[in-house]
Amino acid sequence: MFVGDKETVQQVVNWWYGLQPNPEKKQQGDRAALARLRRCASVTEALFEPETQALVRKCGAKRGSELSRLALAASVLAHVRSNKADVSIARQIGPVDPNDDATALCKPVRFRKVLDAETYDDCLRVFRRLVVLAGGALDVADLARSVMMWPREDMPDDFVGDQVRRQWVYDYWSAGHPDSAFDKKN
Repeated sequence: MFVGDKETVQQVVNWWYGLQPNPEKKQQGDRAALARLRRCASVTEALFEPETQALVRKCGAKRGSELSRLALAASVLAHVRSNKADVSIARQIGPVDPNDDATALCKPVRFRKVLDAETYDDCLRVFRRLVVLAGGALDVADLARSVMMWPREDMPDDFVGDQVRRQWVYDYWSAGHPDSAFDKKN
């Protein structure tokens, strides 16, 4: 298992859908589990929840950092009410007009705090706030991948995490893709 790969992200998304009530499909979901995960004050607390352990088993996580990253994803995703897969999260919270910061759901100063989050518990706090700012409707797959790759804790090489953060900056300011300038030169 590699945290953040497509297969793991899909497992996390499926886990999230399994917890969500869906009257159309006559799926009750697990509101109690979601409530317990929403109340977790730390990633360590989230690790104690049976639903987090079910996610860990589903994904085949073995190492401590994998467990922590999945617990972080579980506790953040518990706040998401609906999947809005048509736009990246950074674009959704960024300024509508890149020349007018006031149009952003997440103001640049707060966005900078998101970028600066390094520990699991810092990430838990800032990403929960983002979910609230977005009204509980975000791209679940984008959020799962980003949250799992974001913390710098336990990462000997943070190349992938830096790529995710860089892409968020480009999306936030609606500035294209970070690799496009390099591709044009070569």
